[in-house]
Amino acid sequence: MENMLKNIKIVLLAFTAGIAGAWVFQQFSNNEMVTETNEALFRETPKYQVGYVEAPREVVDNPISFVEASEKSTPSVVFIKNFSGTDQRRYSIFDYFFGTGPNQRVSTGSGVIISKDGYIITNNHVVDRAETIEVVHQKRTYTAKLIGTDKNTDIAVLKVETDNLPAIQQGSSRNLKIGEWVIAVGNPFNLTSTVTAGIVSAKERQINILGGEFPLESFIQTDAPINPGNSGGALVNIRGELVGINTAILSRTGSYTGYGFAVPVDIAMKIANDLIKFGEVQKAIPGLEAVEITPELAEEMGLKTLDGVIITHVVRGGASEKAGLQRNDVITKIENIDITGKGTFEEVLSYYYPGDNIRIQFQRKNENKTAQLALQNLEGGTGIIKREYFSSNILGAQLEAVNTLEKDRLGIDFGIKITGMTRGYLRDLGLNNGFVITQINGDPARNPEEVGKFLEKFSGRLRLEGVSPNGQPFMQSYNVR
Repeated sequence: MENMLKNIKIVLLAFTAGIAGAWVFQQFSNNEMVTETNEALFRETPKYQVGYVEAPREVVDNPISFVEASEKSTPSVVFIKNFSGTDQRRYSIFDYFFGTGPNQRVSTGSGVIISKDGYIITNNHVVDRAETIEVVHQKRTYTAKLIGTDKNTDIAVLKVETDNLPAIQQGSSRNLKIGEWVIAVGNPFNLTSTVTAGIVSAKERQINILGGEFPLESFIQTDAPINPGNSGGALVNIRGELVGINTAILSRTGSYTGYGFAVPVDIAMKIANDLIKFGEVQKAIPGLEAVEITPELAEEMGLKTLDGVIITHVVRGGASEKAGLQRNDVITKIENIDITGKGTFEEVLSYYYPGDNIRIQFQRKNENKTAQLALQNLEGGTGIIKREYFSSNILGAQLEAVNTLEKDRLGIDFGIKITGMTRGYLRDLGLNNGFVITQINGDPARNPEEVGKFLEKFSGRLRLEGVSPNGQPFMQSYNVR
C-alpha cells in the first residue's frame, strides 16, 4: 500500500512537471516570435512618422479677380446682327402654303466700341455679305454703316450715329505675356454680355484660316472659352484693357473645345485707324517672300538656330532688292526686335506705313549683316494710296488694278483683276474671280473704270487677253451683241 501511494505521487509530480515545462516552453516561444515580429516591423518602418492633424477649414480668397475687368469692358461690347438675302435653299412650296414664306438670313456676332462717337471694331466675317447691319447696345438698337473691311486680318469697322458711347480702354498686345490672365467678352449663342476667363496660351500663332491676298496671321491663343457669337468681341486683360479681337476657335464641332484665337489689338487698331482715315489699309510691303525655318531647312543651310525667316523670293524693283537683300538670306531682327518666326515677322511689319525706313539684321552664309529698307505701298511707291475699284451689276463683278506684288508674281506690267464675281456678263464669258485682263482688242487694260464702262457698252467682236489666277496666259474671242 505504501509503495502504491509512493508511485502515485511520482506520477502526479511527473505530470505536473510536464505541464509546467510545456507552459514555460510556450511562453519562451511566444516571446521569441514577438521579438522577431517586432524586429521585422522595425526594419520595415520608416525612421520618421507623419502625424495627420485635421486643420480647420477656411475660405481662401482667389488672388485674381475678374470683377473690375468685367465691369470696365462689358459696357463697351455690342451685339451685332447681320441681315442678308433670302436663303432659297431652306424654303419649298410647302413653306408658302403652311409657313410664312422666305425670310432674311440673320447671323450674329459681337463688336467693340473704340470711340465715343460710334466707331465699332469687329470681324470681317461677322458683317460679310450684309445688306443691313444692326448694333444692339444696352437694349437700344442702331443701324450701322460699314466703314471698311480687311480680309487679310479679318477686321471690319462700323459706325453708328450716336454720342457718348463707352469706348473701351486700349491695352498692348506686344506687352502681353504667355500665362497672363485674360477674359473674353461677347455674345455667344445670342447670350448677351457673357464673360469667360482663361490665360494666354501662346502668341504669334498661324492657323491658316484667313483669306485675302496677304493674310496676316499672328494670333493670340487663349483657353478662355470662345463660342459662335463671340467673334468680333473683346479679349481683355485683368485691368479691363483691350488686348485682342476674338476671331476663331479650334474645334471639330463648331463649339469651344479648348482654344480660341484673337487678333492682337496693336494690329487690329492699326487696321481700324487706316479704314477710318483712308478707307483702305495702308500696307507696308518689304518686297520679299519668306518662310519659317524648319529643322530640315536649318540642316540643309547649316543654320545654328530655328529663329528667323528665310527669304525665298525678292520682288523685282522692290524695297528688298534696292536694299541688297537676296534669296536665302535669313532675317533675324527688325528694328532690334527678335524675329522668332513668320508670325513675328508679319506682325512687326504690320505696325509700319509705306515710306517708313526700317533696319533689318540678317545672316548670309552665317555672316551677320544689316540693311536699311524703305517700305513701299502696293503700287511700288512710298505714299498713301487709295485703291481704285469699279463695281458693275451688268458685268457682275468688281474690277481693280493689279498691285506690284501681283505684277511680279504673274510676270506682267499692268492689268485689271476680276473680283467679287456674281451672275453677270463676265461669268457668261467664262471668266472667274482672280482672272487678270491685260489687253482688250489689242489695247492695254490699265484703268478699272475705263475697262468696266467699255465692256458694259461694247458690242461686236471682242478679244480678251490676260492671265489666269495660276499664271497661265489666255486669249479668247467673243461675238458680243
